[in-house]
Amino acid sequence: MYLKHALRAATALTFVATAAAHAQTITIATVNNGDMIRMQGYTDNFTEATGIEVEWVTLEENVLRQRVTTDITTKGGQFDIMTIGMYETPIWGANGWLVPLDGLSDEYDVGDILPAMSGGLSHEGTLYAAPFYGESSMIMYRTDLMEKAGIEMPDAPTWEFIREAAAAMTDRDADINGICLRGKAGWGEGGAFITAMSNSFGARWFDEDWKPQFDQPEWADTLNFYVGMMNESGPAGYATNGFNENLSLFQQGKCGMWIDATVAASFVTNPTDSTVADSVGFALAPDTGLGKRSNWLWAWALAIPAGTEQADSAKQFIEWATSKDYIDLVAENEGWANVPPGARTSLYENPNYQEVPFAKMTLESILSADPNNPTVKPVPYVGIQFAAIPEFAGIATQVSQEFSAVYAGQQTVEEALAKAQAFTAEEMEAAGY
Repeated sequence: MYLKHALRAATALTFVATAAAHAQTITIATVNNGDMIRMQGYTDNFTEATGIEVEWVTLEENVLRQRVTTDITTKGGQFDIMTIGMYETPIWGANGWLVPLDGLSDEYDVGDILPAMSGGLSHEGTLYAAPFYGESSMIMYRTDLMEKAGIEMPDAPTWEFIREAAAAMTDRDADINGICLRGKAGWGEGGAFITAMSNSFGARWFDEDWKPQFDQPEWADTLNFYVGMMNESGPAGYATNGFNENLSLFQQGKCGMWIDATVAASFVTNPTDSTVADSVGFALAPDTGLGKRSNWLWAWALAIPAGTEQADSAKQFIEWATSKDYIDLVAENEGWANVPPGARTSLYENPNYQEVPFAKMTLESILSADPNNPTVKPVPYVGIQFAAIPEFAGIATQVSQEFSAVYAGQQTVEEALAKAQAFTAEEMEAAGY
């Protein structure tokens, strides 16, 4: 069954017939998220069809970002394919650090990629990474605990409702936390969450003159609300919890609500892994009534670093792993709920996928995210949970560490924001802004 799909994909993607006779090995760096781990389980199909061997380097998210950034900037050449996202791709593409993904086959159908994803993975109209899956963020909540507490989740709740609902669902004696949220340091971990949240409170990283805004009341409002809610209703040690830690807590029945990547929906509703699979509902990320919700936009995507000697083989793998046929392969063997979401228009037009309970909310969340207008007040940058400038990753990593120190009780909100303001201003001035 696996081989049938692999061979069909090989034909559809015009793999060269002589590939097996010239066996090569490509090395792929990827993140340790569930969909990526699932993809590794199907890699033998690709190798059987093409003769191309695949070696995986699977890393925790923060470590992955460090490794691939170091490798691409130093031309280390460790990887033939890198798993990167919407922040890195346009910047690295503009620098000439990535192989353009032009010339993909007609059968691959580049035009089928959701515009939100292809736009975020392109520079000046050229695609530099192909989305394995796309995501926004949304609320995943326990319907049984909501019912027990006598409350009902709106489709588009406010942060104030979320705080009240979290308190109502918290049961310390039963080890149930009303809400689980990222607090882990890292610009793409807790930093991504608090930045997206801050947008809904009217905060922004920079004003129109690139001046940092951490000394403004909107950031204090964001952090004070977050810390207050998490201290009331969050898990112990939330300062070190990222995506995978919160996923585990939710699957174990220890979270009333979790606001995070839409891609997590398939894992919290999978009865094989989740003890609460039959009691999960979905809603849009919260707002405060200012016109911006707290949802982000992201894609984990596959890109080819310039200078690799395996560019042709790497492109064949990317065509295979991000194709419609790969989606069909996973659907046939693991069900439609477990296919990589958020990347292709045709998936959301498929009647089988439309029956998946979280499909509609995922698409609605993705389509409502606007990286060109991410904040209440005007900003000079593109990006919702990040600012798409080269300096951001380093600055935001430091800022997120200051915020995590607040969550851990090591400093106050005021102290962290003062440090964030001073550090960011210094770095931006040094960079010439």
